[in-house]
Amino acid sequence: MTIKAFVIGDPISHSRSPLIHGSWIAEHGLDASYEAIAVTPAELPRFFERLRSGEFAGGNVTIPHKQAVFALCDSVDPLASSIGAVNTLVVDNGKVHGTNTDYLGFLGNLDAGAPGWSDGLQTAIVVGAGGAARAILVALQSRNVGSIVLLNRTRETAEKLAAELPGPISVAGLEAFNQIAPLAGLVVNTSSVGMHGSRFEGFDLALLAPSALVTDIVYVPLQTPLLADAQALGLRTVDGLGMLLHQAVPGFHAWFGVRPTVHAGLRATIEATLGH
Repeated sequence: MTIKAFVIGDPISHSRSPLIHGSWIAEHGLDASYEAIAVTPAELPRFFERLRSGEFAGGNVTIPHKQAVFALCDSVDPLASSIGAVNTLVVDNGKVHGTNTDYLGFLGNLDAGAPGWSDGLQTAIVVGAGGAARAILVALQSRNVGSIVLLNRTRETAEKLAAELPGPISVAGLEAFNQIAPLAGLVVNTSSVGMHGSRFEGFDLALLAPSALVTDIVYVPLQTPLLADAQALGLRTVDGLGMLLHQAVPGFHAWFGVRPTVHAGLRATIEATLGH
């Protein structure tokens, strides 16, 4: 019997998850399918009825449903609870379990692209205080980063997020970047700045230590202005595409019983779609 999985969102046509999972299904010769399904917020409860009926082994959740599915899951793991969002669903005996693999995607991407990046990391700058930032803050705390500075255009939003998470998170406005930069071994952009050619005004990346790592979760374009500027200064960079690929691994393993690998061929397949 074909094992079925999905990604739900509204809209959903932009999702590259079917291509990622479809590539792995073909690679491993599985009797399985993975499809993109457009589900509006009003349709979510009915979709969960389909899940509990056993139609699917599970699937992924994307915008705008990552928070809304919390109330519909039968159980949510502690990590997803602390992140405040669910992006992966697993069905077991008619029960729907929610988890979040974004933090694993973030860590897996940096571990692959800059091995040893977290060893002795004292200070990290995280830019942006939206939903993605929460998963990344939790990920950094799991690596025992000494100090995390959260920069956001609207300081109140960042202060609310920092207050909801344990650990050493301080908050400042974007204008504080140049002051903190000399101390930072890692800069992470979790905001949408970088899409459509947008850039941070006033960030002087030359103030960063030569050993600093700069990463961006935006992957369209693959090289954002932030990463281009960092590379021009000879700084280490890791783009955002790997996060998308690595976060898909745990779900695939849970649904289909095979742990896939993120390899150059898969990355090339997804990269080829990024201009479209």
